[in-house]
Amino acid sequence: MAEAARLAPPPGLAIAGDLPDVIPARKPLKGFLGFVRRRPAVAFGGGLLIAMVFVAVFAPFLGTVDPGVLATSKRLRPPSAEAWFGTDMLGRDLYSRVLYGARVSLIVGFSVAALASLIGLAIGLVSGMVRWVDGIVMRLIDGLMSIPPILLAVALMALTRGSLQNVVIAITVAEIPRVARLVRGVVLSLREQPYVDAAVAAGTPTPMIVIRHILPNTIAPMTVQATYICASAMIVEAILSFIGAGVPPITPSWGNIMAEGRALWQVKPTIVFFPAIFLSLTVLAVNLLGDGLRDALDPRMAKSL
Repeated sequence: MAEAARLAPPPGLAIAGDLPDVIPARKPLKGFLGFVRRRPAVAFGGGLLIAMVFVAVFAPFLGTVDPGVLATSKRLRPPSAEAWFGTDMLGRDLYSRVLYGARVSLIVGFSVAALASLIGLAIGLVSGMVRWVDGIVMRLIDGLMSIPPILLAVALMALTRGSLQNVVIAITVAEIPRVARLVRGVVLSLREQPYVDAAVAAGTPTPMIVIRHILPNTIAPMTVQATYICASAMIVEAILSFIGAGVPPITPSWGNIMAEGRALWQVKPTIVFFPAIFLSLTVLAVNLLGDGLRDALDPRMAKSL
């Protein structure tokens, strides 16, 4: 009895035979928390971008004043309770100008991404499906891609007057070749697939093949490319405004604000700092959203495989 008691396991300690045969798996998180855990880049980037859109849309209700009102007696004031970001050299409220400047960057980014994607998609589809058109169009695309987008945009803006519409058109022309080249490469690989050959053998018209089999498979890579074009368009717009080739100086945009404050950078760095931070955060949000969409839409990039 004493020997058996000594060899018995202590209370609370399970032996091998007492363990369950199957350990229950942890239930995956569902809902919003599950999405954030699976796609942190999309969640963070999308949330930050939504916040920027909210700021741009509801700028008049976020404690701002007219961004164009001059008050020379209040110029170059530091951040305070009256002016949260301080004032510029003309006494204009910098907080109001930065928040209203988000409208220009977001309008340019979204507009350029949409226009360049649609036009580039059409060019890429036609070039990839029609062989004799491919040789002509791609040589033109190669010529446009040999010019840096910012230089092409500056050249186009030099031929027109500064306005938001002309900025969108100039940047769109500079970004179309990238989308067209991407879509054309996807189409060239898709048209050699067996299901496309089967559709051709069955007598399906070429436009129907494009709509049913080619176009749906180009949406995913084009969507990812559109996010990068959106971020690039915001940066190019800020550069154009910074060098005086973008929207008119009277329009509050992040590029114009930084251009006006560069002469006082060493004295009042906040004039350049705040619009630069907002621009950086917006571009970061779009890039994170694009990376997350790439991982979600491309099975080869999925980390769960």
